[in-house]
Amino acid sequence: MPSSDPLSCLLDVLQPSLVMYLSDSGIWSYPGDEEIKLALADLVGDHRSMVERSAVVLDGRGTAAAAPAYPIAFTGCHDIDMRSLLPRVIEALRRQVVSIDAIIDSTADDAVVQDLAREAKATSQRHIQVLEQVATAAGRRQQESLRSHGATASAAESAPAPASTAS
Repeated sequence: MPSSDPLSCLLDVLQPSLVMYLSDSGIWSYPGDEEIKLALADLVGDHRSMVERSAVVLDGRGTAAAAPAYPIAFTGCHDIDMRSLLPRVIEALRRQVVSIDAIIDSTADDAVVQDLAREAKATSQRHIQVLEQVATAAGRRQQESLRSHGATASAAESAPAPASTAS
């Protein structure tokens, strides 16, 4: 059951996210572009820092942070190329920002939680921009690879067949 405590809500938004699942399931084992993996690992590091700081504040207030529970649908992500997962991660971050806005709006009387939520929002927004740039660059690299592969294949097809040597 989701908590109505804004700080617990912030943890519920950050912890069981797709990118945290990818990290916990071994982000480096997924096929795909190293630049995407590095950008996602950076995002995870920032979100884990926010989660840890939020959990410390929650603990100081006498409440234990709930353990994250990932949606079962995330298990369908295994063996999917990172470039294919990137739009889902970006969309999830956008939804996260909307949820964090609601938390910010509900914390006018709690400056500590409001500051944490504002920082989490700014962090997520910054990572959205970075991931969009990484996605664009990865798309460009894939197009170039396809073009060079196509040129190589065309050159091989148009090359004259080697002369056979009869004995």
